[in-house]
Amino acid sequence: MGKGQTTALKRVIVDYKKLDHKMLNLLVEKFPDGYDDDDIVTYRNASNEVVECVEVRTEDTAYLVKVSKRLVMAMEDYEESENQDDAPDLDTEGLEGTEDE
Repeated sequence: MGKGQTTALKRVIVDYKKLDHKMLNLLVEKFPDGYDDDDIVTYRNASNEVVECVEVRTEDTAYLVKVSKRLVMAMEDYEESENQDDAPDLDTEGLEGTEDE
């Protein structure tokens, strides 16, 4: 690459149910007090449905994590488990539900 050129970030859309510990950690670091309306990115998907996401970036990737009440619960559970000495693995299996919740 020549001088002045920038590398385009890879863009990835992720559902909260598929978040790993690394992504949850990035979310909690970026939004330690939770996110608000100003942090939400809105777009229409191929089915013309409105999708709301929050963005988290790494060096080479911009992740859009779909927003739902379940995401907030997963972030809170992860943060609590990180603050415990014997932190258990995050269990997102019990968080199954619709995105409208």
